[in-house]
Amino acid sequence: MAELSNILDNGKLISYEKWSTYIDSLRKKETIEDEKTAISELKPILEKAIQKRIPNEKFGILFSGGVDSTLIAHLCKKHTNNFICYTVGIQGSRDVEFSSKVSNELKLNHKTKILSLKEAAKIFENTAKIFGKDLINIVNIGVGGVVLAAIELANKDKVKIFFSGLGSEEIFAGYQRHEKSDNINEECWGGLKTTWQRDFRRDYAISKHKKIKFLTPFLDKELIIAAMKIDSNLKIKSETKKYILRKVAEKLGLKKEFSFRPKIAAQYGSNFDKAISMIAKSKGFKYKREYLDYLTSLCDNK
Repeated sequence: MAELSNILDNGKLISYEKWSTYIDSLRKKETIEDEKTAISELKPILEKAIQKRIPNEKFGILFSGGVDSTLIAHLCKKHTNNFICYTVGIQGSRDVEFSSKVSNELKLNHKTKILSLKEAAKIFENTAKIFGKDLINIVNIGVGGVVLAAIELANKDKVKIFFSGLGSEEIFAGYQRHEKSDNINEECWGGLKTTWQRDFRRDYAISKHKKIKFLTPFLDKELIIAAMKIDSNLKIKSETKKYILRKVAEKLGLKKEFSFRPKIAAQYGSNFDKAISMIAKSKGFKYKREYLDYLTSLCDNK
């Protein structure tokens, strides 16, 4: 799934227990409460986490136009032009619209695709068959569908390596549950552990099936340690989630319009979640759950 040895063992996903133990080993007692200090410490570590993962061959970036993928693209462009940003969506997708604006501003090589509902239905069916019964749920089909569609868009370019923003939401507090938590950093630590169940299994299944590789700089060991020393008040500030990362992005040269774009989950920014509802209705299903049951039934015919 990724290049990190702490996620894979001989090409196979490590156990949840090993991942959980590894995350616990990264805890440090130090806390950084000053914004300027936090920015100065994070900036070089973040740059290094991305730079050292840039491959020698052509690669792709799963590009939503959000702060994570925009920052990855911006920093990669400082070192190479040998990459393509990929964005997919259904008609009216906010990610396709905004990512096009960002790519024009940053002069990125950017490819987009607007899928028809027929094409989206095929993507969802293929995603379900890749996952099998155990991994089929509404989030995995939506997010996994976006990833699979982007990978298939990259097939013509023979791209097999992709940068992903996985991990950013957990180390910088990007979810609503972080905002509601009484202890944001503890919620981040817990979320880092459950990333194994929520994200690793999904992405590993896709990468194994498609024979591709994900690069995950936000799960870099040194970046996790640095980010998790940042005080919670700098992660969510004035109701802005991932505040400190957005300030670092600004310091690295991104416009505030890009660095402070509100987070939109992949399945919503792409309109894939909306497509699931529309396809379910077109098939005569009243609820998404019934459509998921239909997708699950396809696994019997693999």
